[in-house]
Amino acid sequence: MFEKITLSARLKKKGQDMSKKILFIIDDIELKYFEFNDLVTNFWFIKEFLKRDYKVSIALKKDLFVESAKACVMVRLSYLKDEDIFYEKEQNKTLVNDFDVVFFRPDPPVDIDYINACYVFDFVDREKTLLINDPSEVKNFNEKFHINYFPEFVPKNMVSANAELLMNFIEQEKEAILKPLNRCFGSGVYYMNKDDKNLLTIINSMTENGKTPVMVQEYLPEAKNGDKRVLLIGETVLEECIQKLPGDNNFKFSEHKDKFFRPTKLTENEKIMAQAIASKLSKKGIYLVGLDVIEEKAIEINVTSPCYFIREINQNYGIHFEDKIMTCLEEMINKHFSKERAYAVN
Repeated sequence: MFEKITLSARLKKKGQDMSKKILFIIDDIELKYFEFNDLVTNFWFIKEFLKRDYKVSIALKKDLFVESAKACVMVRLSYLKDEDIFYEKEQNKTLVNDFDVVFFRPDPPVDIDYINACYVFDFVDREKTLLINDPSEVKNFNEKFHINYFPEFVPKNMVSANAELLMNFIEQEKEAILKPLNRCFGSGVYYMNKDDKNLLTIINSMTENGKTPVMVQEYLPEAKNGDKRVLLIGETVLEECIQKLPGDNNFKFSEHKDKFFRPTKLTENEKIMAQAIASKLSKKGIYLVGLDVIEEKAIEINVTSPCYFIREINQNYGIHFEDKIMTCLEEMINKHFSKERAYAVN
C-alpha cells in the first residue's frame, strides 16, 4: 500500500516548517525595480505565492555558484506589505536543494553568463527540488531553433550562417522573416523580401559575415494581424489567450500597450498542436511555455521567461487569471511531489 504525499504532508513528515519554500531566479532589471508591476509575470507569480503563505526568496543568475560539488545561491527573502512586494536587503547563503521549488526565469540573451548559471543546476538533486523550467533543459532548447522538434506544426524555416543559403531561401519564398537565435521581445527581427537592396548587407550583419547562425522563416500573411500567445502549464493548455498586434509602423508586436492586445480563441487545430507540444516539453521538465502562433503554426516556443500577459487577459476577459494560473501551478507542484514521494505503509 502506498500513501500519496503532497508537498505540505512531505514537510510535516520531516518535521519541518509547514511554509513551502520557493526560489525565483529573476532578471537583473526586475531586482532593480522590485515592486509590484502588473506588466511583469514574475511579480505576479511572487505576489500570488506570498498571498498563499509560501516563503519566497529571490536571486539573480550571478548569485548562483557551486561549492564542494553542491549548488548554492545567495538569496534575499521577499515579503508582502500593503499589496506590494518587497525584499530584505540582507543576502543569505543557502543550498538550492533547501528549496522545494525553483522558478528559473531570467530573460535572454542566452549568453555565456546565462549558460553558466544553468550549469549550476547540474548539481541539484531533482528528487528534492522541482525545477521550473529545468535549466539543464532550457540551455539545450533554443526558442527559435527547436521549433523544429515539431515540424508538423511550424512554418518552413532554415537555420544557417551561410549567406547564399539564406538568400536562396528568401528568393524562393519571396517574403521571409530573419531573426537572431538568442534574443527576445522581437529584438533584431527583420521582415525581408527578395527585392530588398539591403538583403545581403543585413544577412552579413546578422551572421557576422558568416560566423553566427540565424533563422530565416517563411512569412505568413496573417502576421499582419499579429500573433496569438498560447499559454501552457505542465500538460495543461490554457483556454485564455491573447492576440498581440503589430506596433505602429511595425510588422510585429513591439509595444506593450493596451491598444495592441485583443482577446481571441484557440482553434481546434491550435489546441491539438499546443497539447502535443505541452506533453513533450513537460516530460523534459519544461513546464511554463508560451507559444507564439500565426495561421495555426508555432513561430516560436518561449521557454526561458515566457510572459503570461496576466494584466491583459484580466482586462480583456474580465477574470482573475492569476487565480487560475496558481491553481494549475499548485496542482502541478503537488502532483510532482506525490509522484516522487510515495511512502510504503505496512
